[in-house]
Amino acid sequence: MPDALQTSRAKVLVSACLLGRPVRYDGSAATLEDALLDRWVGEGRVVPVCPEVMAGLPTPRPPAEIAAGGSGAGVIRGDGRVVEADGTDVTAIYLAGARMALRDAVRHDCRFALLTDGSPSCGGSFIYDGTFEGRRIDGEGATAALLRQHGIAVFTPHEIIALAAALDGRERT
Repeated sequence: MPDALQTSRAKVLVSACLLGRPVRYDGSAATLEDALLDRWVGEGRVVPVCPEVMAGLPTPRPPAEIAAGGSGAGVIRGDGRVVEADGTDVTAIYLAGARMALRDAVRHDCRFALLTDGSPSCGGSFIYDGTFEGRRIDGEGATAALLRQHGIAVFTPHEIIALAAALDGRERT
């Protein structure tokens, strides 16, 4: 019977900005200071991703939102658009980043993701309404939507305790 150190541990796809990487649109990070995340990093269980950077967007970059109060699922379906504040359509880039994040999740057998909120890519519980006026709406970004469509449970930073419980439940099976 293998000991606990030899058993495979579930990995978690994590927004790189939560890990302190300055990859957000404005060149900042959204560092999540949490002992659970620190432990998972130390255990080698974290797979960092920034869909926008993976798809080739620079840092910093113009802010982008899902247009007209749309959703990440709509972007994935093809009836939603991601636009920059000046109206430039960057949907194809955001779709490419979502697909790259999914590819990494599959490659590393991630069944869970911890994504930053508010982003047109990673937003898991809220995004902005497409007016660039700072108004939040319930919804998800394109990457969060694509991951969920493929059976990957998406959690936001304020749900880290629930993520830990889900990871523990998976590890007991």
